[in-house]
Amino acid sequence: MQYVQVVKMKIKTSITISDALIKQIDNYLGSSGSRSALIEQALREFLSTKAQQVRDAKDLEILNNRAKALDEEANDVLTYQVEL
Repeated sequence: MQYVQVVKMKIKTSITISDALIKQIDNYLGSSGSRSALIEQALREFLSTKAQQVRDAKDLEILNNRAKALDEEANDVLTYQVEL
């Protein structure tokens, strides 16, 4: 998955995260990682996935709304096939 990252300015914020999750993050990162970078990356991936799900749902709705017409068209095309 490729990300286009445009960073103009970072804003410092405060969030509350459970102790257990912080321990998991720290264990994953070891001594050479940044919590902020990991959380930022995770949020980008999460938001990207959610945006894709919204697009997929819209596509499915369009297909479902046109299903009957598409089925009729496909059945019509099949009538032109020559039997072998």
